[in-house]
Amino acid sequence: MSTEDKSVRKRYEQLADELARQILDGVLRPGDRLPSVRATCEARQLSPSTVFQAYYLLEAKGLVRAMPRSGYFVNSHAKKRAPEPARSTPREGAHAVDITDLVFEVLGAAKSREIVPLGSPCPHPQLFPLDALRRSLTTSTRKLSEWSAVDDLPPGNERLRQQIGKRYLAHGLDLSLDEIVLTNGAMEALSLSLQAVARPGDAVVVESPCFYAALQSLERLGLVAIEVPTHPGEGADLSELARIVERDKPKACWFMTNFQNPLGCSMSREKKRALVQLLARHAVPLIEDDVYGELYHGGRAPDSAKTFDRSGLVLHCCSFSKSLAPGYRVGWVAAGRYGREVRRLKLMTSLSGSIPAQAALADYLQQGGYDRHLRRLREVLSNQKQALVDAVTRHFPVGTRLTRPEGGYFVWADLPWEATDAMTLHRLALAEQISIAPGPMFSNQGDFRNCLRLNFGHPWGPQLEKAVQTVGRLARPRPRQHVPPAPVDDRAI
Repeated sequence: MSTEDKSVRKRYEQLADELARQILDGVLRPGDRLPSVRATCEARQLSPSTVFQAYYLLEAKGLVRAMPRSGYFVNSHAKKRAPEPARSTPREGAHAVDITDLVFEVLGAAKSREIVPLGSPCPHPQLFPLDALRRSLTTSTRKLSEWSAVDDLPPGNERLRQQIGKRYLAHGLDLSLDEIVLTNGAMEALSLSLQAVARPGDAVVVESPCFYAALQSLERLGLVAIEVPTHPGEGADLSELARIVERDKPKACWFMTNFQNPLGCSMSREKKRALVQLLARHAVPLIEDDVYGELYHGGRAPDSAKTFDRSGLVLHCCSFSKSLAPGYRVGWVAAGRYGREVRRLKLMTSLSGSIPAQAALADYLQQGGYDRHLRRLREVLSNQKQALVDAVTRHFPVGTRLTRPEGGYFVWADLPWEATDAMTLHRLALAEQISIAPGPMFSNQGDFRNCLRLNFGHPWGPQLEKAVQTVGRLARPRPRQHVPPAPVDDRAI
């Protein structure tokens, strides 16, 4: 990044911070119109792009909303934001993983469609262009060559990899097609990446809390986990990571740098650069789980850590499951220097992905409707996020802390210590036909017993509002029953 780029970024962040303080202090009140972009440019001697970036950042934080042809206005809920949770403090050192039974217990209990899906790991199917995908599936299947079973062996369908390569290019990354390996969803991409860089008994650094499937993958492959303290707004603590890399000599890191599951946090561009440079100095591979990167709620796409990779140590894993086609199970990894090893592991593990699904997605992307779909999806998710945050603010116990995701579809709620234990709350909510994702399933150590992950990927309505109200009621500490003192026997005095 040039010096000019750094100063521009600093100016738009300073402007956003100043306006945010005015909103939270009540200087700018709900319904107030922000100064126009032109007026702000003239008053502060800033460029229009700097002002727009500041306003986009405020919009992503839920403080303001854009009204077509009218400008930006302070949201009605802006002064009621819950405080943010604190940085996590996991136990130091490498530890064996034992999480799968708990994950299966929680997920298996909430599979019914009758259950309100606050704890679901998935967004609602109606958010995706299923009819257009069916047409692409029909068209592409009709055109499949009889040799496609051979031609589309790893690294996978060439047309689809070309489309993926174009999207990387739009983000400033010129990748070789041979580096992109198509997989059965992102989970296979992540698992193959782990196998390419680590062996049983090796240590892998993960965030705390982290996506439970990351812990399951480590458990299945006989790897041990080192949990790094993680800030709910800024991601992994790099100073602590530097200590871990020096002390424990991990073989890899598995991080979500954009809209992390479950926190929703993102690393800044500068922090991603610093992360890649730190790991490159020690030759530690980074497995970057970036499945939510397309689901940003503001006006600017976030960079991946892969953007700053100059040594081929970043294995960038993505999927269409969160942004376009959940049931198609098509993911990929841009594997850097590990491309050949990942291709071989793919052949040995599952031979090939779904050839019709890959062909259908290649056809859909060539039609040119993906970015239009993403714009609608981001707007819907941003609105649903605000509805969920507002409901939690109204109904959860006083003292509840919330993360402030600027993308994805998860919010992390940190309940006051005296509230109902998260696992107990999970079972009480299930009895009311409501699912939640309790904090301990995101920790190798059973931590976060007062935390929940909540999903805003489903259309908001009275059912979800009532469900949040019910969970809030169940979470409140039970009043202690008054026990009268034992009667005094006067005769014993």
